Amino acid sequence: MFTGIIETVGSVVAAEPRGELVRLELSAPGVAEGTRVGDSVALNGACLTVVSVGGGRLGFEAMRETLDRTSLAGLGAGARVNLERAMRADARLDGHIVQGHVDATGRVARLSRAGDDVRLFVDCPPEFAELLVEKGSVAIDGVSLTLVGVRRDGFDVALIPHTLAVTTLGERAPGDRVNLEADVLGKYVKKYLERVLPHPREEVS
Repeated sequence: MFTGIIETVGSVVAAEPRGELVRLELSAPGVAEGTRVGDSVALNGACLTVVSVGGGRLGFEAMRETLDRTSLAGLGAGARVNLERAMRADARLDGHIVQGHVDATGRVARLSRAGDDVRLFVDCPPEFAELLVEKGSVAIDGVSLTLVGVRRDGFDVALIPHTLAVTTLGERAPGDRVNLEADVLGKYVKKYLERVLPHPREEVS
């Protein structure tokens, strides 16, 4: 479990296809210290297991399922990624509950800047947008953000200067693919209501 509060931005040293998986090696000195093999780390919001640690670097293996459902397959040497280690039980939950299970990927529509007012607009599948509510929470590339507006096939969020400084979101450009995760509480409520509420009767012609 994660909070969506990014600890550091790491950089990809190598991305090597190995059969049905990709071996990723990242330079992340601040996060590598104290991290052990077997620990969970979110890379751009996707939870992966650490398979190697050493020299300020972390190694991961992304399986085909992860590559198909996230933007990680597009990472190459030099790419910058948001990193967060799993939340400690005795730590503050400053963001929101983030599982590291990417629900969908979206595309950056535009990044609008007007002084300190920076707005990120993202296009997403309608079925993902159904899980969102204005002033609710969403994770974009692992970053916990508050929704400003929601439409049928997209949404927008405001980015404060601190978020721009400590994550990769300020580097995004129109067309960039981003990982999306909706608030888990909303997903459970939607699933429960679908089970208990009667379905509309089909009209008989």
